[in-house]
Amino acid sequence: MVKNKILLWITVTILMISMPVSAADWPQWRGPFFNGSTSEKNLPDSFSQTEGVVWVSPLPGPSGATPVICNSRIFVSSTIKGEPNFVAMCFDARNGRQLWKKNIGSDTRRFPRNNAASPSPVTDGKYVFFLYGSGHLVGFDYEGNKLWSRNIEDEYGNLALQFGYSSSPFLYKNKLFILVVRRNKPYREPWSDTPLDSYLMALNPQTGKTIFKQQRKTNAFDEGMETYSTPIPFIRNKRTEILNTGADFITAHNPDTGKELWRFEYHTNKVRDTRIIPSLVTGDGLIFGARHKHGGVFALQPPNPNNQSQARIIWDYHGPSPDASTPLYYLNRLYVLNGVKQGKVVTCLEPKTGSEIWQGTIGGRGPWRASLTGADGKLYCINETGEVVVLAAGGNEFKIIFQTKINEPPIQSSIAVADGRLFIRTAQNLYCIGK
Repeated sequence: MVKNKILLWITVTILMISMPVSAADWPQWRGPFFNGSTSEKNLPDSFSQTEGVVWVSPLPGPSGATPVICNSRIFVSSTIKGEPNFVAMCFDARNGRQLWKKNIGSDTRRFPRNNAASPSPVTDGKYVFFLYGSGHLVGFDYEGNKLWSRNIEDEYGNLALQFGYSSSPFLYKNKLFILVVRRNKPYREPWSDTPLDSYLMALNPQTGKTIFKQQRKTNAFDEGMETYSTPIPFIRNKRTEILNTGADFITAHNPDTGKELWRFEYHTNKVRDTRIIPSLVTGDGLIFGARHKHGGVFALQPPNPNNQSQARIIWDYHGPSPDASTPLYYLNRLYVLNGVKQGKVVTCLEPKTGSEIWQGTIGGRGPWRASLTGADGKLYCINETGEVVVLAAGGNEFKIIFQTKINEPPIQSSIAVADGRLFIRTAQNLYCIGK
């Protein structure tokens, strides 16, 4: 009995030591659980551009990158307004003081409704990594010392997405994962004499050296070959798979080798524009994905490890659905935001069946393209004009708790949560909101 208690204590201690971040952090763009939610409590029910603001720090320009927070540091990717340059920045989460700012590079190419600083950074509590639509990929320690730098566009060709490369890097078990799912012909310079491939790549975070680069094939064509989504880890049967979506397929990969374990073709009728923006999300042992351009969401039952051909869609939801926003899995519910068409509505679905629990209109003048954030029993939503709606989560009816506006458009970044506070990134400032 004593021996078992000692073994249990050792196991728990090892797990605690090996965890790079806590639930109180927001270390990558979809939070600590890779699903848009956090276990943080005591968050503000109401606030404004001046009320409930702990601090405000100026930013040099707009970006769709979500701030990431870990160990009292905030990391932000940003453009510089009126210039082709972009920077990596670090702030003290306690008081908003800028600790460092690093010039990364520049890109004179213009992307519709987007810019080169769209991918969110990612951190493990000791190091932080920034990726840009120009292909610049840089690692820093927490004091701003550069560990290494690469340019994946220089190495592997034009990132070749019509609206600019936007997939965020993510860290898992001491590997830095980068996804490039792109058109085989560039839209703009630099041009390529040979067809471009798509790939999932893993790097050593300390050195930046490639661990593997796994080609990802498709039978999609033209814009349908592209994705703006970010990979996520999926743990089942005591095994981890790296999932990604786009180019008409969901694929699962071995995190150690990159080898493709299985794939599912969710779009068999090939058309030109089936590009995917939302990332996948998992819950209840299922994989939830979005079809292109408000085409619905679905739940995929992954295959049996002994028969990789058995993956199947168990439900399809054809109601108001997103083009850009990643669905949120929170409190055993799936939340879907359609922020452009069909009334600008949020829908709550039962994850195992896809049945609609509630649906409500959030309205607003601007489009809602940022993804939902789930925390403290609430859903936090923000649109491009700065309108904020806070909804009640987990119940059986649509309920608006609070509405306000932060008038500093365009706002394309999702709301991040850490240490009992909200972090909202506008085109001009970084806001810390708390009680």
